[in-house]
Amino acid sequence: MKLLIIRHAIAEDKEVWAQTGAIDDDRPLTTEGREKMARGAAGLHTIISDIKLLATSPLLRARQTGEIVATEYGLSIVSTTETLLPSEPFRSFADWLTSRANKGVIAVVGHEPHLSGLATWLLTGAEESRLELKKGAACLISFDETPGPGAGRLRWSLAPAQLRGLAS
Repeated sequence: MKLLIIRHAIAEDKEVWAQTGAIDDDRPLTTEGREKMARGAAGLHTIISDIKLLATSPLLRARQTGEIVATEYGLSIVSTTETLLPSEPFRSFADWLTSRANKGVIAVVGHEPHLSGLATWLLTGAEESRLELKKGAACLISFDETPGPGAGRLRWSLAPAQLRGLAS
């Protein structure tokens, strides 16, 4: 099984958004974020030909990023899982992932510092992040057995500019 981890694209500034009185869960992507993510998703498609399942955090900016990736891959349905919320324990995500282990490439979209911590935990068992995932970045982890702490192997990690550079 392969897990494609994608950090959400550039969203509205957190402090500026807070001044609107709207909740942070509803903070959307910027126009620049959408455009850069569309190019990044095109680059991603050159190295990952098929995604069997695409899930996102329920927060708006992650769902919008997932929709951009889904459009690039011709997927019509993007599901959400609360296991990708920043407050959720890594074990909850591993359990969610294990129940979908026969799906091929599973792509998920979430937030920092949760995603880099999750990736580190899946790779090493350590809970402190040892990866940097910028907005719109992605990494691929493979598993020979059940996903869990230290069970994964990092196949690659690419910055957003690298992904955009792969787009034709």
